[in-house]
Amino acid sequence: MGRIACTWAVAFAVLDFYWALGGSWGLSVSAGPLAEERPGWFVVVGLWGVGMLCLVGGVLGWLLARPRPRGRAGGVIKNLGWCACAVLLVRFIAVELLLADTAGQEMDISPEQRLWTLVLWNPWFLVGGVVFGLAARQFGRASGPSSEAA
Repeated sequence: MGRIACTWAVAFAVLDFYWALGGSWGLSVSAGPLAEERPGWFVVVGLWGVGMLCLVGGVLGWLLARPRPRGRAGGVIKNLGWCACAVLLVRFIAVELLLADTAGQEMDISPEQRLWTLVLWNPWFLVGGVVFGLAARQFGRASGPSSEAA
């Protein structure tokens, strides 16, 4: 599962870096007016920053796929995996609630943006949260002869 978490995070980083470098595919239905305006803070924090966090998540996923190190380091890695799981799932739930609650409110969210967020972008966070949670749960469990020698 750690390898899948790593792949998930790196794929998300690549998409954020693509957007940060000026790419636009999918960004308008994800970020709405921010995609067109591209204010500096959005590019730096929302695209480059999230991309870098995703690379850190990729390293975490890779570490979760490795044999558990002895001592405190193993516990830290496992706890970080659970934290990544929690952050991604909270983000998923918060956006679901926000978009479900905005049906009668004045918000600058187009029907197309709502649809793509609920159908494509937000489930991506659900998948990431589940994968990091499963990777953290499996981290350090015996998985065959190679784990006996460690």
